[in-house]
Amino acid sequence: MDENVRPLVSADAVDLEERKIESALRPRTLAEFGGQRRVSEQLELVLHAARGRRRAPDHVLLSGPPGLGKTTLAMIIAAELSAPLRVTSGPAIQHAGDLAAILSGLSEGEVLFLDEIHRMSRPAEELLYMAMEDFRVDVIVGKGPGATAIPLEIPPFTLVGATTRAGLLPGPLRDRFGFTGHLEFYAAAELEKIVNRSAALLDVDITPEAATEIASRSRGTPRIANRLLRRVRDYAEVRADGIVTIALSKAALDLYEVDRMGLDRLDRAVLDALCRRFGGGPVGLSTLAVAVGEERETVEEVAEPFLVRSGYLARTPRGRVATPAAWRHLGLTVPKGATFADTLFDADDE
Repeated sequence: MDENVRPLVSADAVDLEERKIESALRPRTLAEFGGQRRVSEQLELVLHAARGRRRAPDHVLLSGPPGLGKTTLAMIIAAELSAPLRVTSGPAIQHAGDLAAILSGLSEGEVLFLDEIHRMSRPAEELLYMAMEDFRVDVIVGKGPGATAIPLEIPPFTLVGATTRAGLLPGPLRDRFGFTGHLEFYAAAELEKIVNRSAALLDVDITPEAATEIASRSRGTPRIANRLLRRVRDYAEVRADGIVTIALSKAALDLYEVDRMGLDRLDRAVLDALCRRFGGGPVGLSTLAVAVGEERETVEEVAEPFLVRSGYLARTPRGRVATPAAWRHLGLTVPKGATFADTLFDADDE
């Protein structure tokens, strides 16, 4: 999928510049971390106990949709342990030797953050099993019948794995994590606190009502909330006196085509095609993609997850179906002969 597809409400970090801004806005401690209260409390106990024993804590697996704070929590774990942090990702580890080189360079107590851990190659994954459990890796020297495995001891470390697709992790890998935390989408009140905190760090003068408005359109995701805040700030600085009010927030977000429920142009195009052109469905994914002028993958990976989660769209064996909420959101009357009720409780996908 093109990285430039609807960057404003995408939960992924779009470019290097945005990652730099995110870094400046990240909480540094668990006390500063807004939202995910249950996971934060559980992590605090794990880290406090490890510090008391003066040992590296159990390995940590963080799962959940992008933009909710998995990378931030990894950095907080290292900070809470006063330990160095080494960052890498699953796609960057294509060979067991790549992982062995990283592990052999770790210092005692160091935190290794492995993002997108589900995308690591299988040979590297098998090497990681031994490293996590026995703090040892076998380095293969030579090839063929003369190859020799040399055991290499590595100091105790803490692996923090992050994934958006926990179901793709094999059981043996999941079982080696002592703590697993699943991050949920944020409530509007939690996002409002994040918007106010970010506004203070960015030196943005914002009213409470404006912070509420931005939070309500942020799709439950802090990364999107911070991005919308920066766009509204730009609007206020260019077209007003720089103070972010609720009126300016609404005007700016309307200009960027993010409506009151957080739907953008592509979301509304999908719902409009379903309701106006196909009578609410069911309609196949490929046909729907052609109708909105987008690639099939873009509709499936970018638009559908939020529409399904928000209750505007349902996946059925016969195709995609618009729910009554979708009709109402578009200002349309739900037709009496709509097929939604007959297909909602079928299988999850085509």
